[in-house]
Amino acid sequence: MRKDIILITGANGEIGHGLISYFGKNGAQSIVTIDVQPLDNDIKPFVLNAIQGDILDSNLLERLVAEYDIKTIFHLASILSTKAEYNPEMAHKVNVDGTLNLLKIAADQSRWHARPVKFIYPSSIAVYGIPDLKTKESLGKLKECEWTNPITMYGCNKLYCENLGHYYSRFYRQLSSESDICSIDFRALRFPGLISAQTIPTGGTSDYGPEMLHHAAQNKPYSCFVREDARLPFMVMPDAIKALITLEAADPTRLSQFVYNVTSFSPTADEFYRIVKHYFPKAEIIFEPDRKRQNIVDSWPGDIDDNPARNDWQWAPDYAQERAFEEYLVPAVKQCYKKK
Repeated sequence: MRKDIILITGANGEIGHGLISYFGKNGAQSIVTIDVQPLDNDIKPFVLNAIQGDILDSNLLERLVAEYDIKTIFHLASILSTKAEYNPEMAHKVNVDGTLNLLKIAADQSRWHARPVKFIYPSSIAVYGIPDLKTKESLGKLKECEWTNPITMYGCNKLYCENLGHYYSRFYRQLSSESDICSIDFRALRFPGLISAQTIPTGGTSDYGPEMLHHAAQNKPYSCFVREDARLPFMVMPDAIKALITLEAADPTRLSQFVYNVTSFSPTADEFYRIVKHYFPKAEIIFEPDRKRQNIVDSWPGDIDDNPARNDWQWAPDYAQERAFEEYLVPAVKQCYKKK
C-alpha cells in the first residue's frame, strides 16, 4: 500500500531542518525529502526516505510519484538572489522549471485522489521593485499587490511562480472537457530577510545584517555593502519556520488570498550596526556600499504589511527586534563560535 507523505524539497537547509524536526516530533505522516546534498544525520531518524537528487530530474520525480501519495509539498529548493544574478539562466531553470515540475505533480495527485494537495511555497520581498529611493522613502508598509516590478532574476522567478500557483489552484486546464480535475491548494509566504544564529550567511542580498553579527562573534572585521540608511524588513529563522507551519495548518475557508506577507522588524543598517556593537563592543564594522547591490536593496520595501496574515490565520512573530537579539541571536551565535 502506498504511503501518504509530506514532501520537502531543499530539505537540507535550516528551514528544512526545522520543518522535519517539527513534523517528526509531532508524529506527522511520513516525510520524504529531496536535496542535491545528502541529508544531515541528525534529522534522518524523522524521515522515511531522504532522496539525494535534483528537482529537474524527471526520472527521479516519476519514481517518487509511483511510490508515494503526496498530501503536502513544502517547496524550499531554489537559487537565491545574489547567486541568481551571476547565473540567471540556471536560476530560472531551478526556480521556475523546478517549481513547475512540482506543481504538475501536485495537480496530478490532486486529480487522482480527488483531494487538493497542499503546496506551501516560500516567496520573497524580492518580488517588489520600487523604482527609486525617493519613492521608497515615501511609501509605508507595502501590500502584496503593490509595486511588484522586480529587478532581479530571483524576484522575477518568485513572482511568476506565485502566479503559476494561482493558476494551478484556480484555472488549471480550464478548457478541458474532463470533469475530474481537482485543483491544488497553493499557499505562498513572502519572506523578508531571514536571520539565523545557526547558518552562516552566504552572501545574499539581505545578508549584510546577519554578516555583521556573525563576523562580530568571530572577531573578524566586516565591510558592509549597503549605506547606513538602507532599510529592509527582517525575521529570525524560528519565526520563518513557525509561519510555514501555521499557514499549512490554516483552515482553507479562512484564507482570502494565495500570497501573504509576513514580517517582524525593520531596522536600518545603522541600527543593525548599533545593536551588534552593543553586544560586541570590539566589533570592527565599516560601511563601503556596493552600488549594484545597494540598487537592489533600494528596490525592495523598507517594510511590508502583513495584516492579511494576521487576520486570516492569526500570524504573529514570536520575536520582535529586542527579543530576537537578546534571547535568540546573540546567545546562540556566541555559543556557536564558542565551540569552534
